[in-house]
Amino acid sequence: MSQTKQLIENHPVQKKIKRPSLLKIALEARTFFEAGSFAMSYPLLQTTPKGDGHPVLVMPGFLANDFSTKLLRTFLKSRGYKPYGWKLGRNMGKQSHPETGCGEDVIARLEDLYKKHGQKVSLIGWSLGGIYARELAKLRPKMVRQVITLGSPFNGSLKANHASKLFQKTSGYKLSEMNKDLRKNMKFAPPVPTTSIYSKSDGITAWQCCLEIQDKTTQNIEVSSSHCGLGHHPFVMWVIADRLAQAENKWQLFQPKKLEKLMFVCPQ
Repeated sequence: MSQTKQLIENHPVQKKIKRPSLLKIALEARTFFEAGSFAMSYPLLQTTPKGDGHPVLVMPGFLANDFSTKLLRTFLKSRGYKPYGWKLGRNMGKQSHPETGCGEDVIARLEDLYKKHGQKVSLIGWSLGGIYARELAKLRPKMVRQVITLGSPFNGSLKANHASKLFQKTSGYKLSEMNKDLRKNMKFAPPVPTTSIYSKSDGITAWQCCLEIQDKTTQNIEVSSSHCGLGHHPFVMWVIADRLAQAENKWQLFQPKKLEKLMFVCPQ
């Protein structure tokens, strides 16, 4: 039995997956240290593979805006990509849609970038932004090169996190009002290469809900990070650079080498 299957079966959807503990919430304060480690690691991160210059759309997490992804986009630019924020203001959940998972403004942003560059766009989504990215890739698969999610709870209970109650107040609809097929199919990856980066010490969302059903074009990669630090953690930057640098239509699973094995866990 694969490690990924064991992880999922040990925490099946039918069993109640609990929200992260108070201790894990307290550990979210390390995001400031993780931002500092990003700055200190920046010279080393410049040894990661250079990209081919294709566009990358980065979507922020719940309650965050494009400022939160500034460090990530700065790093992507240094590796030769054309990174873009989503330019839709603060992510209050209003950019979602109870029928499709993401609203018309999100779809239009992808379509604009695709037309501007005349090539597929890679999507990176942090937390709720990752759910948008996955559903967006399902709606417009011919426009998307690959999807990378950071601590996004798409598999399992939609309430096994510390943001669901507030989301229902700010988004304008309740989770129970979501399309049943959307909720049922959310755990399935889009028809493009998809990587889920997650942390077992995540203090906002249950890490079990971030697990992909792994196959030849999907992968789970575990890092040790806070939820709020996933968008600037140096280990995460390292993985993102590796994933984006792969030639189009030649995506392969990430295989940690030597010291990388101390940085990541990749369940098979």
